[in-house]
Amino acid sequence: MTIETTEWAMLSDRTPEHAWRVAAAGAAVWRLSWLPDHRLTIDQARAGMELDELLSDPAVVHDTEAHRQVSWHSATLGVRYEHAVLLLAHRMFERLRQHVGVPAPREAEPISSGWMTPSR
Repeated sequence: MTIETTEWAMLSDRTPEHAWRVAAAGAAVWRLSWLPDHRLTIDQARAGMELDELLSDPAVVHDTEAHRQVSWHSATLGVRYEHAVLLLAHRMFERLRQHVGVPAPREAEPISSGWMTPSR
């Protein structure tokens, strides 16, 4: 797993998620693509990127060391790992949905149940 870090961004070679730096009241604030409403330090942004990479790797599902790292990164980031899993899964679902052209639930046709009278 490799996370490329510059002064303004962090990119993963495993996932499409990323982190970026914004100037906020003169202080360096970092944001994560999958947790954009949180103002983070550089260490928290790095922990969020590493957490994403660990949760995206099916090879470590039963790896106790990876589970320990997930817990540590979650604590550093200030989120429960279950919440991180849900946020990342939702983002992955949205990317897949957009890729295959499936309309979002709010764009889908309503489902009718029961009998309908044919229009004339």
